[in-house]
Amino acid sequence: MFNISHLKKAKGHADAATKAPVTSAKSSGYISLMALVMMNVTIIGSVANDVQQAYYGLSSITLFIIGAIVFFLPTGLVAAELASGWSQRGGIFRWVGEAMGPGLAFACLLVLWFQTSINFGSGVATASTTMGFYTPDWDWAKAFVNQTGHGTLQVIFMIGWLAFYWLLTWISTKGVKAFARLTKYGVLIGTFIPLAFMVIMCVVYLATGHPSNITVTPEAFNPFSGGFKLATLSLAAGVFFSFAGIDMNAAHIKQLKNPQKEFTKSIFICMALTLVIFIAGTLVIAIVTPVGQMNLVYGLFQTYKILGDTIGIGWVYVLFAWAGLGASIASLVTNMAGPSYMLGQAGRSGFLPPKLQSNNKHGMPSKLMYLQMAFMTIIAFLFFLIPNIQGFVILITQSITILYMLYYVLMFISFLKLRHDQPNRPRGFKVPGGKIGAYVVAGVGLAACAFGIVLAIIPPAQISAGDTGGSITYVGTILGIIAGVLVICFALYRWSKKNQWADPENQFAPFTWQIEGLKKPERVTSNVPTALLSEGQNPMGLPIKKLWNPNEQIPLTAAQAAGTEELADDDPAAINHPVKTNGVSPTAPGAVSMSQPPVISEAAGIGTSADAGVKSNTSAESKAVAVEQDPDLPPVSAEAVRQEHVPQKPVEASKRATAAEKKIESQITAEKTKEEELQKQEAALKNEVKADSDLASATREVKEAQAEVKASKADAEDSKSDTRAQQKGDAHAQKKSNGPAQ
Repeated sequence: MFNISHLKKAKGHADAATKAPVTSAKSSGYISLMALVMMNVTIIGSVANDVQQAYYGLSSITLFIIGAIVFFLPTGLVAAELASGWSQRGGIFRWVGEAMGPGLAFACLLVLWFQTSINFGSGVATASTTMGFYTPDWDWAKAFVNQTGHGTLQVIFMIGWLAFYWLLTWISTKGVKAFARLTKYGVLIGTFIPLAFMVIMCVVYLATGHPSNITVTPEAFNPFSGGFKLATLSLAAGVFFSFAGIDMNAAHIKQLKNPQKEFTKSIFICMALTLVIFIAGTLVIAIVTPVGQMNLVYGLFQTYKILGDTIGIGWVYVLFAWAGLGASIASLVTNMAGPSYMLGQAGRSGFLPPKLQSNNKHGMPSKLMYLQMAFMTIIAFLFFLIPNIQGFVILITQSITILYMLYYVLMFISFLKLRHDQPNRPRGFKVPGGKIGAYVVAGVGLAACAFGIVLAIIPPAQISAGDTGGSITYVGTILGIIAGVLVICFALYRWSKKNQWADPENQFAPFTWQIEGLKKPERVTSNVPTALLSEGQNPMGLPIKKLWNPNEQIPLTAAQAAGTEELADDDPAAINHPVKTNGVSPTAPGAVSMSQPPVISEAAGIGTSADAGVKSNTSAESKAVAVEQDPDLPPVSAEAVRQEHVPQKPVEASKRATAAEKKIESQITAEKTKEEELQKQEAALKNEVKADSDLASATREVKEAQAEVKASKADAEDSKSDTRAQQKGDAHAQKKSNGPAQ
């Protein structure tokens, strides 16, 4: 239905870009050499592109070996060095951004997103023409694919498949994982079982007297025996696409016990195994299928039928068709959100409008997924510009190959630029051969990518001009697709620069040149590991919390120790230590200066950790940048600086210092809270004392009033007694005076 190998690679790149840094070997245990080899073989190995190379017969062996040497090896070695030195979340987004800025970095993710959309679109067109292979009617299925023009039935099938794709998209936005278990067996169903069947049945085919369609001669291994013709070699561009993807697992290099030796071995072992897979499948197809009967659309089905006819089960192609359909649907439902999720995660750093950054309640980037399917629908209808489905398939395949080559061109250039701009940055693995080895490896890789792009643009001689619509239509359509993708990338980035779209909760750390206060990537001499630089920083797109000197030097052993450590692993959808912005620009008054362990460079002349690594000049050059001492601090002697303790593990020391600061802050907060409680208690006591005083005064006044009332009553009683006594005396006197008169 669609190229499941491409979907697998696109999903792998998406996971590499969005997952959290790999756990250090100390915390998660080492992985074995063969474990890494099989991880890479699972991503790369496939029989999907074998038909395209089968046109070359035995010379395909030579082409695969050349592709492995000039593309696979350089890609693996370069990706390993980049991943070991810049292991923060982002993958190639991180590497390209460190070397060439955020614009091209975001363009890499957009290219991957468009690649997947283009693959989906071609899958719809292919599925609409290969419906017959799900039935045992081989003749009708073959005739339907090879028809010239586009009949009504084909249009109906395409509309039906489009509706089915939109339904699967809707299911995927709900976070349904019903097909996840089947997806685990996708490699087994789509690669190893078909390959085993082809190899075994090819032996049976030859043993039963069937003729081989290739002749073993020394000249047959030479792809240039007929002259060096680019049109003849055009399909060989697919060799580079076959080997794409080794960079996805490069982050696991830090889990190897001896990265410098074991990763190099794993590259060669993986190369040998994938060569076996590619060459075996390609040779089987070339042996049983005449060149004149080869077809890019149903070549594998044809091989299954020819081999099945050997033992009377020619219908076996139907089983492989339905098995492949089931694996494809399962992969689509469970993995199609990967590129959109990757794009949305990076977009939250300020590259996408807020409406496209959000996930739905199921945690899925539904808006980007629907947008992806809308673009896929447009690609599907490009099929009607090409007369034949085979021409459309080769056109889309070559377009995807070119996009992939551009992706790797940026990676190789970034590698060389980082070797020049950040020569002292610790790396757990380095491309062998020193500076010369680095330029040779990257130069060979760049040349291979450029050659692959040229081959992909040229119409292949093996496909008739009638199938592709002619050279002008073929080249024009490919260039139009590539130009359209690049224009959208450029326009979206320019738009993002005019808006503040960064989400404070985004999960990407700033680039090192941003942390070091530079306006763009420039040459620096700092040997501080990227993990230490990004520790405790605000997310990308927000003001830098802690500025570092771009020429800071720490002891070599400390730098190496810090360079081998990683932050703790977590869910791929979350950053290790999310940091909320404090909303303060580092240049604003009162901004907090950096806090770091005392790994202070004597050459920088900094005596205390309060101002270590703080950059005073915003436009640092490659020469040393002077760092101003805090005028409030007394100067520190050189002897005192030399006696300063230098930790052997700066990352751990930094974490301990941060924990100590937090502990002190907690203690200060607790003491402040306790002081406030005491103040409240004191106020309450004062209020209580005042209330008691007021009560005592009132009581005294009442008693005084009562005493006054009592005294008044006593006076009144005395007065009354005196009055009665006087009245009594007066009466007695009157009575006495009246007595003698009678």
